[in-house]
Amino acid sequence: MWLSIFGLIIGLFIGYISPIDIPIAYAKYFSVAILGALDSVLGGIRSYQEEHFDSKIFISGFFVNIILASLLAFTGDIIGVDLYLAAVVAFGTRLFQNISIIRRHIISRDRKSQ
Repeated sequence: MWLSIFGLIIGLFIGYISPIDIPIAYAKYFSVAILGALDSVLGGIRSYQEEHFDSKIFISGFFVNIILASLLAFTGDIIGVDLYLAAVVAFGTRLFQNISIIRRHIISRDRKSQ
């Protein structure tokens, strides 16, 4: 678990210091792709804590979430509807659910060790 958190922190740091600018036209696609990736990472941490982590499910879910969210935003742009908002709501809800479950696991593990 600590390795994934360490990798996330390193990735955020590298992304922060890298001089890559994303054009405004692609901002929606990248934002929902990042939300999909973050949802997969937090889901992986949750499943690891629940002791049923599977790397194949994690990797496939990671890329499928990114591609599906980006395609949803792209399709919405083509038909003139803000479909990216559906991905933002869905991934945002799952992010907060996964964070709360991870927090509960950490708190209950700390209570058992005392």
